[in-house]
Amino acid sequence: MRELDDYEPRYDPTVIKLPDNTKRQSDEHFAIKEADVHDPKASQRHYSAAYYTSTYRAQKVTPTQVVTGLLDQISAKKHHSVAFLQIIPEKVLAAAEASTARYKSGKPLGPLDGVPVAVKDELDLDGYEKSLGSPIDFTRKAGGTSWCVKKWEEAGAIIVGKLNMHELGLDTTNNNPTKGTPLNPYNSSYYTGGSSGGSAYAVSSGLIPIALGADGGGSIRIPSAYCGLYGLKPTHGRISISPTTNLAASCGVVGPMASNMDDLELAYSILATPDPSNPVSSLFSPPSIPSSSSSSSSSSNNNDRKKKRFLGIYKPWLSHPAIDAALNHYTTHGYDLIPISLPYLHEAQLAHALTILTEISTGIPPSLLPSLTPSNKILLAVGAQTPATAFLQGQKLRNMLMQHLSFLWREYPGMLIVSPTTPNQGWKVGEGDLQKGVSDADMSVRSMRFVWLANFTGCPALSIPVGIAGEEKEGGVPVGMMAMGEWGDEDGLMEWGRVGEEWVWRVGEEKMVRAKGWEDAGGWMKG
Repeated sequence: MRELDDYEPRYDPTVIKLPDNTKRQSDEHFAIKEADVHDPKASQRHYSAAYYTSTYRAQKVTPTQVVTGLLDQISAKKHHSVAFLQIIPEKVLAAAEASTARYKSGKPLGPLDGVPVAVKDELDLDGYEKSLGSPIDFTRKAGGTSWCVKKWEEAGAIIVGKLNMHELGLDTTNNNPTKGTPLNPYNSSYYTGGSSGGSAYAVSSGLIPIALGADGGGSIRIPSAYCGLYGLKPTHGRISISPTTNLAASCGVVGPMASNMDDLELAYSILATPDPSNPVSSLFSPPSIPSSSSSSSSSSNNNDRKKKRFLGIYKPWLSHPAIDAALNHYTTHGYDLIPISLPYLHEAQLAHALTILTEISTGIPPSLLPSLTPSNKILLAVGAQTPATAFLQGQKLRNMLMQHLSFLWREYPGMLIVSPTTPNQGWKVGEGDLQKGVSDADMSVRSMRFVWLANFTGCPALSIPVGIAGEEKEGGVPVGMMAMGEWGDEDGLMEWGRVGEEWVWRVGEEKMVRAKGWEDAGGWMKG
């Protein structure tokens, strides 16, 4: 491509937004409001983090009772236990008892205290093993917990365990013949999506309200779309995972997955606390203060028509009636639809694949390849053979795309580029797949058609549910819609997500339902 001659290679897509001098307040701003408490008995919603903490404050149940019931459910049902790679009950119960003591003394740490969460096996958790969903032991000899996970622990969250994932995160189904494959709670004939499939299952099935995923090529957003969740891929470098090593250093990030926007924003605001020991994370401003759904809705109603916001529309990407209906809703809430162009998408998607495979292959010694699934042996062998000239050309193309996006955002400040999360509604499990594994390169590439761009350019992106595919909601598969924002504009994405959430869950006009496989946590929240 002669067009790349004027561009230098860009090996890292980190872009740090200048601080707005807004200081983060203490956790006292997280007052529990009735509007934040999603009551599943009155709607098709899940139990929210605020529901858990409100019951603790009211002394209706304790974190210890909740976690004890949860652990019993997971161990008793194989379709739940397969979502977890490791649980250490004594550690989980110790955290729950400490939280129970804080509530008993009237001194909870904040809105995440006592809330059960879990983390994908890409992260380090002291005392736990790490395998990245593979037969290989990646456990750090020095031990330790990833910074962002530690922030959750310090906020009082109860880490229930390590979650299943696609082997090494190298595909989008979460088919894992070695560790087991969690199936989609909406329809068990479909995959959860991956590679954060354990995270998606645990939230979508109602076991926990929040989970931590990782995303190098849509691995948070794809399973969020397939399982009817809200999933955030943050700005590259914003959330620190130190001292954990990132195998996909220039493409991969970690981020939250949740059943509602309140929980997603709460989880993100804690995860994104700047890490003073990390040379990149430390340069970011603290995340903005989350606002409750009630105050957000009120603010939205008052301000929607006072300011213009832009949604970038690349027409070849839009072809689903649920997406069209959602876009029509956004135009009534102050968003203008702006036609845009995005050059060299086919070539750039190949460049992203080349980049992430090359990065990951450098972290897997050739002597360990025989233990992996056949498809991953092939992928890593290809990554290890990447010519240096091809890698350099890929990074030039990354630079070109980032400059093009920068131009678009100069023209339309705050614009969000919208698309379906995936061009397909779910991925059906094939005969024999669960025993033998699955390798379908065409489908893998197709499922990543819209998501890879945020990884390659470092932009934040959010997937939200906007409906159920098929004529019947029962047994249908969710449809996800995605927005990609300018570097550092997680706030704009959160605002966009809340507008979509209010529309899709509007009482009496719901476009979504809970998963058929949803587990009613109320059973173990009664004590």
